[in-house]
Amino acid sequence: MPTQFPSAFRAHPWHGVEPGADAPSVVTAFIEIVPADTVKYEVDKASGLLKVDRPQRFSNVCPALYGFVPRTLCAERVGAYCTEKTGRPGIVGDGDPLDLCVLTEKSLPRGDVLVQAIPIGGLRMIDTNQADDKIVAVMRDDAVYGHLTDIRQCPAAVIERLRHYFLTYKLAPGAPDPVEITHVYSRSEAHEVIRRSLADYNAAFLGRR
Repeated sequence: MPTQFPSAFRAHPWHGVEPGADAPSVVTAFIEIVPADTVKYEVDKASGLLKVDRPQRFSNVCPALYGFVPRTLCAERVGAYCTEKTGRPGIVGDGDPLDLCVLTEKSLPRGDVLVQAIPIGGLRMIDTNQADDKIVAVMRDDAVYGHLTDIRQCPAAVIERLRHYFLTYKLAPGAPDPVEITHVYSRSEAHEVIRRSLADYNAAFLGRR
């Protein structure tokens, strides 16, 4: 009977992949969605496989690579930071890994890949009183975006496309929009959100308070 080794099995992209030794300056990102996708994919938390969450309702598509930072969680600390920055009491984390958009000139044909990304800022998004931050990053060594170090250096039209996508991707006819973006924030705040999401994960899954 052949011996089976743990390395023979695929790592769970949320729990089995390191966020990166240099996080929050450089992070590993697991990409779920690319701009060509017409359905919203997301990781199934139980199996780690990509699943179809829903078809995109309208013609808008995600304008960047979209995924999350492994071994992060938006929970108590992330929610408290959102409350601190917005002045709104009672905001909690959404209970998901930290979302991240990666800007690059390259076209990836599909998601389900790992990318090295440099965070440069973020969008402070609130979804029905839950913190749902979207970190904005650039692909490391990208020829067009790789030199950016802060979101203020990014073309305004690119940030507006990201804002428009996230403000409309959950819209349903006749229903109120549950999503708002209160701030576009800098690299230093993005680093703090990442640090807090790493700490929230450690507390929830590793018992490190």
